[in-house]
Amino acid sequence: MEGAVCLHNATVYTGFSVMKNCAVYVKGGRIADVYNEKRFRQKEFSPKVRVIDMLGANIVPGFIDTHIHGSGGFSTDDMTAESILGLSEFLSGFGVTSFIPTISATPEAELMMKIRAVLKAMGREKGARILGIHLEGPFLSPARIGGQPAEGISPVDLALMERIYKAADGKIINMTVAPELKNMRELALYCIERGIILQAGHTDATYEQMIEGMQVNIMHLTHMFNAMRPLHHREPGVVGAGLIHREISCEFIGDGVHTNPNLIRLLMQNKTADKLVLVTDALKYARAMPPADADFYFDKCFKRKADDVIIGSGITMLDGFRNLIEYGVQPEDAVRMASANPARIMKQSDRGMIVPGYAADLNIMDKNFNLVDTMIGGKFVREKKA
Repeated sequence: MEGAVCLHNATVYTGFSVMKNCAVYVKGGRIADVYNEKRFRQKEFSPKVRVIDMLGANIVPGFIDTHIHGSGGFSTDDMTAESILGLSEFLSGFGVTSFIPTISATPEAELMMKIRAVLKAMGREKGARILGIHLEGPFLSPARIGGQPAEGISPVDLALMERIYKAADGKIINMTVAPELKNMRELALYCIERGIILQAGHTDATYEQMIEGMQVNIMHLTHMFNAMRPLHHREPGVVGAGLIHREISCEFIGDGVHTNPNLIRLLMQNKTADKLVLVTDALKYARAMPPADADFYFDKCFKRKADDVIIGSGITMLDGFRNLIEYGVQPEDAVRMASANPARIMKQSDRGMIVPGYAADLNIMDKNFNLVDTMIGGKFVREKKA
């Protein structure tokens, strides 16, 4: 549905506040205004404006997934633009309005093919918008490999980084690295100059090494608690640094398996809600049927058959959002973690909140936070598919 739309009689979660009995006016793919019901009643809309009574439903900003490899049978591992576009359309059915396709540690030739696939897909999306690229590697610790392919991990190589950066045409938004690796400081300075956000993950860094990483702006943690040196009473490690230093932000996987719900509560006790980011870290067969001969299986998350190592989640952002509310997280905080925070931390200044001038990326949810419809750039997803 194109054109101007006014959604009124709703509870609006803006990303920083909750406004009851409110209206959201959308025009030209952007949020034109947000006002209370009294002001709405005083408005005189053109016949061309579609006015919809939301009957008390919730309106929240569209979800933004900053760490996702695939879902619904589509994946960055497929190395095709068609698969990335399929992922975009699939995600829009689960409330995701923007995402950052994540590329695992991969040998250089394959890595370049995956990068090219994302670039070819950008601007052609029929669903969730592609913001750029998240490189999860290749400069990771062999000691904390997790589900990453060993053949894709590399020592820090500035010449390789330069080739990757040029191939990505400036579209790398964030990159997961191990801060303890030799020459990491030089790599970090290279990335700072180019606006690439560095986050620590798949790392065996000590507490002191993580502090050194903070000095070169490695201030965000990849899937907190997973694939990193854990908390120990003599060596706080990366987890300890994340808990002690409130200026560090953390992404976490909201499937209830990668991160125990009680640890999410611990994070919220140690940090303000604006430092936490919900992600899926979902794989190709999330919400899809894996092939019978796959070398992994699904048991609340994906695990390798050979050693039972967890390799990724099977949830959507909608699942994770609803899980947070089930764990007792206040809805306004869950909105921050799923929408406002990922946008802000990834420096996306025109989305993630419901304020005038921002992209009209919205989720319409009932009073129990079941998804009713999604709007991307002012267009309803389910109407478009009908």
